[in-house]
Formats: sequence, C-alpha cells, structure tokens
Amino acid sequence: MRMTSGWESKFVQSLKLNRTQFVMNRRSKWLWIEPITGSRKISNFFFACLLFLGSLGFFVVGISSYLGRNLIPLLSSQQILFVPQGIVMCFYGIAGLFISSYLWCTILCNVGSGYNKFDEKEEVVCLFRWGFPGRNRRIFLQFRMKDIQAIKMEVQEGLFPRRVLYMEIKGQQDIPLTRTEENLTLREMEQKAAELACFLRVSIEGF
Repeated sequence: MRMTSGWESKFVQSLKLNRTQFVMNRRSKWLWIEPITGSRKISNFFFACLLFLGSLGFFVVGISSYLGRNLIPLLSSQQILFVPQGIVMCFYGIAGLFISSYLWCTILCNVGSGYNKFDEKEEVVCLFRWGFPGRNRRIFLQFRMKDIQAIKMEVQEGLFPRRVLYMEIKGQQDIPLTRTEENLTLREMEQKAAELACFLRVSIEGF
C-alpha cells in the first residue's frame, strides 16, 4: 500500500513517539499503542551463533581435507577424503554460513519490530514495521476504524502450533497483528483478542 502525502506526514509524526512506547504498552481510554517484538530475541541470537559456528566448522574441516592438514587442531580431518566427503562438508558449510548471515542481518536490522497504534480520538489504526534496508525499510499502514469489521483468531494445534490475530478490513485482505513466532498460549490469545475487540467495538471471529 503506497502512502499518500497526508499519510507521510503522519508517519513522520509517528516516528517521533517517545521511545518508552516501544518498551511497554501505552494505553488510555482513547489510545492504545502496542509494541511489536522483532528479530532481536534471545532464541534468534542463540540459533544464529550455533548455526554460524557449526557451519564454520564444516567448512574448515572440508578445506583441511583438501590441504591435507588441520587448520584448527581441534577439528581433525585425517579420516576424511576431500572427494566426496570434503566437498560435501564445504557445501554444507557455505550454505550454513549464508543462512547464518541472513539471520544476523535480520537481527541487526531488527526486522519485524514496530508498533500497532489504535487511536479512537482520530478514529485511525496505524501499523508500523521495520523491514530490510532499502526502499521498503519502513512499512507504514493506516486504516480508518470504521472500516474494521472484526478481529480474527487463527488457531492451529499440532506439532507446529500456529496462533495469529488478524484484523479484518472492509474491502481488503486480513492484516496480521501478531507474529507467528510469538508463541502465545490460547488463553493469552483469547484475552488479547477480547481486549482489542472491546476497544475497537467489533466482534471476534475464528478460522
């Protein structure tokens, strides 16, 4: 969705919000600002470090098997032939390093972070997210409250549960309000949906 000139000015004003609004919810009778956690999470840091070290180890062992000597004493390659084991290890090492680089990029840029702003006084809903560096680094959406028809809950149980809140907008596709990685419990999700639906004076739907 492209921003009009009026939206751009409001976007600049939104960026000037006090930094404390991103640390805790700011809620009053007519205003609700909800911060959204991005990629800077402990689990992402841990996984990115683990993937980087493991991939680097695979790559070093593969190169060591080609050179015929151990580049790192702790990583022995004496029992590994460069063809085909060493080549395979180099391939997996390079692939893992690319993936870990991508993860570190999302962490450093804090992709996905932002806020949801529900302003009953101005009768608008603003959604802001940080993306990757470039033209779409700042993602800003704005809707009129009267166009919001319902709050939807998507609940999928199983080995990989999925619980996401959506906002149903008149004439547009549903807009996600939460991330799939938040891992909300069913009770937390229902409570959040009820509070938001009450604030917006809309119904709750499930699918």
